[in-house]
Amino acid sequence: MLTRLLAIALVLTLLLPEVRAQEKRAHIKIRGIYGGVPAEILKSAMLDDYGINAIFTGSRNINAECVRLMKEHGAQVFAEFNTMHVASYLKDHPDAAPIGVDGEVCPPPQGWQGICPTHSGYRRFRMEAFRKLLTDFEIDGIWLDYHHSHASWERAEPDMPDTCFCKRCVAQFKRETKTRLPDESTPKLAGKLLGEHKEKWVQWRCDVFTDWVREFRSIIDQTRPKALLGTYHCPWTEDEYDGALRNKLAIDLKSQAKYIDVFSIMPYHARFGHATEPEWISKQTAWLGDYLGIKGEPGERHRIWPIVQLSDWGEAVSANQVNAILDHGTRRPATGVMVFNWGSMKKQTKKVSEMAQYYRAIRP
Repeated sequence: MLTRLLAIALVLTLLLPEVRAQEKRAHIKIRGIYGGVPAEILKSAMLDDYGINAIFTGSRNINAECVRLMKEHGAQVFAEFNTMHVASYLKDHPDAAPIGVDGEVCPPPQGWQGICPTHSGYRRFRMEAFRKLLTDFEIDGIWLDYHHSHASWERAEPDMPDTCFCKRCVAQFKRETKTRLPDESTPKLAGKLLGEHKEKWVQWRCDVFTDWVREFRSIIDQTRPKALLGTYHCPWTEDEYDGALRNKLAIDLKSQAKYIDVFSIMPYHARFGHATEPEWISKQTAWLGDYLGIKGEPGERHRIWPIVQLSDWGEAVSANQVNAILDHGTRRPATGVMVFNWGSMKKQTKKVSEMAQYYRAIRP
């Protein structure tokens, strides 16, 4: 039934005139969907019939058949790679759990379980999986996901506890920053690190996460140098939530830019309390471009490909909003866009039709 509805939707959008005088957007090179291979489309149409030329899917869904099929449809294949959110690792390695300001294991905020970023075993575990994915499959790129500290920020009211104050992190901080700290309890040390040593502590934490990105880049260069390294990341500016991008999440965009090719900002307008403001999407993207010096012009090394919300999550997204959402998502400095997410959106055929109509209209 779902396949039939999608086929009918496609026929209608192909037969109806493009009612909107949508401008061509030659600067948009990627028109993607996130959330898996769209088998429902492939049963009755080509991806190009929907204007789609890129698929973004979780690394666990990548296999040789998936890659082959997408290539036959002329689409690029990009894998999402979970860096700091493999909660199952803690079952056999409880010492990898983040420690809070009270010296105890920090509970997962809103159910989101992060990992201590200095745990060498966990880092090795993720790097090995990253290398294997690139070695085994001819993917066009790999996108880091959940590459931030133990926090739940994908919501209108974020939950971002301060971590990690384990003995391993504190010892590494002291050694690498040459900071002298007294032999005190974790709560007292955490107070000092968030007080008189805060600037140094924040920068050190950012550097730890950036060093992960450096190693990911080196693996790409060694195994599949033509593949892009992208990142899905928080859409806030550096000033929002009292500088939480750096102070809480340990995301240093300028430092990571040494290794990242594509920044996929995540401006989920409905999820983040801007359900009636699709213009918030282009506002956040414009800030990122200004901050990183990306204009969306040909020949730039860095690119911005936002992932925009069409599916219902937190707040419902109306099919009538699709055009405006994609309009704001494809404004420079963006040179690509993808929609979140196919898994839930595929049953909402009106949205699929609106997306296809927009994608076809803007392509050169």
